Amino acid sequence: MPKAQKKGSNAAATTPYAKAGAAKLTNNVFKMNKDLGQHILKNPGVAQAIVDKAGLKQSDIVLEVGPGTGNLTVRILEKARRVIAVEMDPRMAAEVTKRVQGKPEAKRLEVMLGDVIKTDLPYFDVCISNTPYQISSPLVFKLLAQSPAPRTCVLMFQQEFAMRLVAKPGDPLYCRLSVNAQMWAKVSHVMKVGKGNFKPPPQVESSVVRIEPKVPRPPISYEEWDGLLRIVFVRRNRTIQAGFNSTPVMNMIEKNYRTYCAQNSISLEDGPSEDVGMENVEEEEVVEDEQMDIDTGYDDDESLSFFSPVPKEVKRRSKGKIGDLVQAKVKKVLDETGLAQQRASKCDEADFLKLLYAFNKEGIHFS
Repeated sequence: MPKAQKKGSNAAATTPYAKAGAAKLTNNVFKMNKDLGQHILKNPGVAQAIVDKAGLKQSDIVLEVGPGTGNLTVRILEKARRVIAVEMDPRMAAEVTKRVQGKPEAKRLEVMLGDVIKTDLPYFDVCISNTPYQISSPLVFKLLAQSPAPRTCVLMFQQEFAMRLVAKPGDPLYCRLSVNAQMWAKVSHVMKVGKGNFKPPPQVESSVVRIEPKVPRPPISYEEWDGLLRIVFVRRNRTIQAGFNSTPVMNMIEKNYRTYCAQNSISLEDGPSEDVGMENVEEEEVVEDEQMDIDTGYDDDESLSFFSPVPKEVKRRSKGKIGDLVQAKVKKVLDETGLAQQRASKCDEADFLKLLYAFNKEGIHFS
């Protein structure tokens, strides 16, 4: 009888139900870290399509951001010379390493443990990423700032963020992000990816975009360009002139103008203000949901401060003759370019370039 009981317990342990229970217990030990935005791409067809869209060459070095368990990694290794995988989670780094352990591909895989945004990246030709959503914007601009620039980047994003990247003037999602990305790269939509293709499934749909940095880069200062866009897109559906009617903006421009004059030995006549300011601009109703709130979870990226709530703008009164001069210059530029009453949401890259050139010609800078 004791032997029969022992045999019965062993039999029970080998039943499909027991195996399922053991597997469930094992899976519970390895939980996805929601703080790191971990959603593993489980559909092999989608993974293969992403790699195919990258147009890899046998000589390519590929940067993969957030390799997870390696579902994209193993397919990239089939086509590229080498893969540099940057992973924040040590458990995932160990998993992707195990996928190629003991295989020839292991020599062509380098796993870097750390935050890709804070890591100095080595040279690479192509970037492929199932991107953690909270680093979407910082990753895009880190890749665009790489020197030399990568040939192409095929990146998975939250669908709304992806649509903002490719939006055109007049589109509901057209914003500062759209203009900045398209200034420095050719951006195109590749495909939509349903949330059922991930484990665990995210709460939103995803999209894959291709970003091809412009070579050579446009010969303008990113700080100047982005500084102007921050002003005109504060309220994307208000006039551009209204954006320059805020006290903080005019104070910043006056400070920059004083610096510019000092650096170029231009003498300025200062003194009490004659109280000749810009013409009044009629207040326009601001719709609350026009506020852009992409990637606000990534607090370390300074560019995202733009998406914070903006205080109500007030009419600025100049405090001196230099302030009057700066206000007059701003008004002159807006009038001569014909963009004073235009809305940023309707303007294209050429309009913003014309505006920046006219401001710089008057000695007004934004960085």
